[in-house]
Amino acid sequence: MAPRVDVNAFLGAYPWRKVPGTSPEALAKALDRVDIDTAWVTHLPGLFWRDPTEGNAWLYETAKKQRRFKPVPTVHPGMAQWEQVIADAANAGAPAVRCDPLYLGLDPTGGEMRVLAAACGAARMPLMLAVRLEDGRQRHPNDRAGDLPAAAVRALLRADGDVRLLVTHADRGFVEEVHFGSTPEEARRVWWDICWIWGPPEDHLATLLATVGVDRFVFGTGQPLRLAETSVAKLDLLELSSDARGAIEFKNAQELMA
Repeated sequence: MAPRVDVNAFLGAYPWRKVPGTSPEALAKALDRVDIDTAWVTHLPGLFWRDPTEGNAWLYETAKKQRRFKPVPTVHPGMAQWEQVIADAANAGAPAVRCDPLYLGLDPTGGEMRVLAAACGAARMPLMLAVRLEDGRQRHPNDRAGDLPAAAVRALLRADGDVRLLVTHADRGFVEEVHFGSTPEEARRVWWDICWIWGPPEDHLATLLATVGVDRFVFGTGQPLRLAETSVAKLDLLELSSDARGAIEFKNAQELMA
């Protein structure tokens, strides 16, 4: 059986509601439960801190203790010495860095994000962004970050010809707006996790695999904010070849880091 890589997992408490299973030990058990070999992990509380990079040291230490975890540190291009975060990530063998501009109070299409895209492109370090973490219908009134606009993804792709983006928590409409609104070259530099894309019976995922291409999608769960079993079930219910499923669950993530 080919290895399965979850590119979208979190550790630590969520500020807006009680979420079980946020400890490293609980996440490791969840990986065992759904046969996930490796998880790319983000320090969830840090996304809401004024300086999100303060959670990176804990994330690195936790990943050293649990080899199945691959750290995805957070970078804030509006703060001093943010370039060092990218250098540290490269030295630590991190698969990506992440920046969620609306959670950081940044213009998602502004100059700071474009400079970050260029820096990630130069360092050959993928940049991860989430469209959302929660459905708008269940958000706390104080959670006013909003959804990442598709225009921001297109702007980042055009800001630097070497930047590679991993966009999580996108639905079918978002993926189509970016993919078909980009040049073929730009579209080849963005990967999508499947955690927010509807599977059967709506068949949004099947449609996207046919129109956008299997090579653009990676396996992500969003756990513990979402049930890990959901992403597994979506693939189980599709009639995918072993090669196509292996690409989504492992190979495409490797291509993203190449």
